[in-house]
Amino acid sequence: MNKYQVSVFFSIDEAFMNLVPKHRSVISDLILKGVIDSYAISAEAGRGWITMNAKDKSDIHKQLKYSPLYKYFELEIDQLMIYDSQMYRFPKMVLN
Repeated sequence: MNKYQVSVFFSIDEAFMNLVPKHRSVISDLILKGVIDSYAISAEAGRGWITMNAKDKSDIHKQLKYSPLYKYFELEIDQLMIYDSQMYRFPKMVLN
C-alpha cells in the first residue's frame, strides 16, 4: 500500500449540503477500514484534505466514488514519500 495526500476542491450548494450526512457515513466507514488516515475540510473555503492508503491513484477514485458528493469533487492526488504524525508516535507518559 502507498500513502496519498488527496486535495479535494468543491462548490457548496443546498443539494450538496443535503448529501453531507451520507458522505460522512462513507468517510467514517473508510476510516474504520484503515483506508483513510485523516480527513479535514476547511471552514472558510471549498476544499479539504484526505490522507489515504491505496494501491495507486485509480484506487483512490474507486474508494471515494462511493461518496454521494464524489460528483462535486475535483481531486489532486499526490503520492507521499514521507508521512509522520503524532498518531504514529508512542503515547506520552503521564506520571500520577
